Amino acid sequence: MATGTTIALPGKRPSLLGPAGIWRIFRRYPVFPLFVLMFVLVLPAIFANVISPYDPLEGQLSTRLSPPFWMAGGTTDHLLGTDKQGRDILTRIIYGARISLMISITGILIGGTIGTTLGLCAAYFGGWVDAIIMRVVDTFLSMPLILLALVVVAVFGPSFFTVIGVVASLLWVGYTRQVRGESLSIKSLDFVARARVAGATAPRIMFRHILPNVVNTIIVLATLEMGSVILLESTLSFLGAGIPRPNPSWGVMVADGRDHIIAAWWIALFPGLAIMMVVLSANLMGDWLRDQLDPKLRQV
Repeated sequence: MATGTTIALPGKRPSLLGPAGIWRIFRRYPVFPLFVLMFVLVLPAIFANVISPYDPLEGQLSTRLSPPFWMAGGTTDHLLGTDKQGRDILTRIIYGARISLMISITGILIGGTIGTTLGLCAAYFGGWVDAIIMRVVDTFLSMPLILLALVVVAVFGPSFFTVIGVVASLLWVGYTRQVRGESLSIKSLDFVARARVAGATAPRIMFRHILPNVVNTIIVLATLEMGSVILLESTLSFLGAGIPRPNPSWGVMVADGRDHIIAAWWIALFPGLAIMMVVLSANLMGDWLRDQLDPKLRQV
């Protein structure tokens, strides 16, 4: 027997192969930041020995200041040209990605671990522990970062490990403030009180019950800090207080090209573009992760 009820058939989903589907993917997922980070930073850093055509430290004076291959006098042997010592620009950019990736990952891991631990301690124990930790944080935040980094490098000398130490010493304060702020609200919840009544120790409560609830914030902050670390390392290297020459840091390459900015602009332009693209992509990736991991933003 027929009834007046109508059944709504599900509409056909748009194909992902068409222009509308591709545009939908680009709007929903960070395709461009992922592409840049993978092919400008991560893959060149991992496979530098395989994909680089030359040695980054050795050059030939007979090919010095060669322009990129599309300009008059350029050659496909050096796609992005050479510097004043005849070293291949593309090769040095590839190896510079390895330095930037190693410093950013190591500095963020060290600074994030220290800052997260101190933030948890400040929030959980409170009182004089919280007061001491936060006054130290306020002291670090009141110092000019670049000036502090220059002082540290002047004392210990420019090196790879000095830059990592500078990065870690500047990053931990951000993690401490952020983790403390979120942990203060979490430690007052019922499940933390029940764990305390059950006899759980302070380290177990902090790292087993409170820490998992702030991991999303730590991940987002680490992603956003990656661009800041690469920019800081490039700035220190540009000023001569970071990675020492002749190591192929992006900041060192920009500094090498400033004296030839008119006649040989490619020496400084291409590593500068690499810095800009990686920092921008890291920031966009951090924004996307924040939108995905924050329940409040997911509902907007």
